[in-house]
Amino acid sequence: MPIPEDVTGDEIDKDVRQELQSLPKTLAEDVARNLVMVARLIDEDPEGAYGYSKVALRLASRVAAVREAAGFAAYANQKYSEALAEFRAARRMTGGVELWPVMADCERGLGRPEKALDMAGAPEVHKLDKAGQVEMRLVAAGARRDMDQLDAAIVTLQSSELASNSIQPWTARLRYAYADALLAVGREDEAREWFAKAVEADRDGSTDASDRLAEMDGVEFVDALDEHEGEGDSADAKTAAADAEAPEVPEAKAAEAEADDSADDDLVDDEGDDEGDEKRDEQRDEQRDKD
Repeated sequence: MPIPEDVTGDEIDKDVRQELQSLPKTLAEDVARNLVMVARLIDEDPEGAYGYSKVALRLASRVAAVREAAGFAAYANQKYSEALAEFRAARRMTGGVELWPVMADCERGLGRPEKALDMAGAPEVHKLDKAGQVEMRLVAAGARRDMDQLDAAIVTLQSSELASNSIQPWTARLRYAYADALLAVGREDEAREWFAKAVEADRDGSTDASDRLAEMDGVEFVDALDEHEGEGDSADAKTAAADAEAPEVPEAKAAEAEADDSADDDLVDDEGDDEGDEKRDEQRDEQRDKD
């Protein structure tokens, strides 16, 4: 896949660059440039990011950062089974727990919310940093909602992080999730309050809390272009009305009748065993290495 000339590969995180040092210099540069493209496109063009991740994976499948990037690209394209396999591979290589929440969310995406809840109660969660624990809480609440346990989802989100007035990177999403959960059970006044709090914390526009708040307040946003189109439609309607009021000419009636006559002559895999999944992942990795 073509890569813009301004992408050098030096843009990648220093930790990833260090991982790539195990590769020959030219190969490391190629992999780095593809990883940069994954990061650049994953939000705006997930399919494009996925394509670059597959190139990087083909070049360096034994690098954990590459497996992780491939996992996130697959996740962004809702390829949850593939994403889960890549995350598991990356975790085997690093031994870390950072990917635990997104792995649990993949289980949700595969229609296995019960498995996601099991992961939320696993010992790995206690090894997560604060951001990871909040992310795990969000996934667990989503799993509760998947199972129609709406009140339990609300309780899951109630935490010291939610109650804190401190603004952290996860604050807007946590408040938004809580507001949405409240709205789902009909607690509209509380939901409006928490959507407003989410707006206060959402400095980078990571949620649509402002739109949800405006919707609850009955505010409608009219696009200027739509407004002009509406004026045009109104003018067309007036012209059509005037034409309708005008007397019909006999020839027009005959043509209309002829047209009418012509028109009348003519429209998920079941959960499976985790250990079996991981063995298959490992076998696939070994086969890739042999290739």
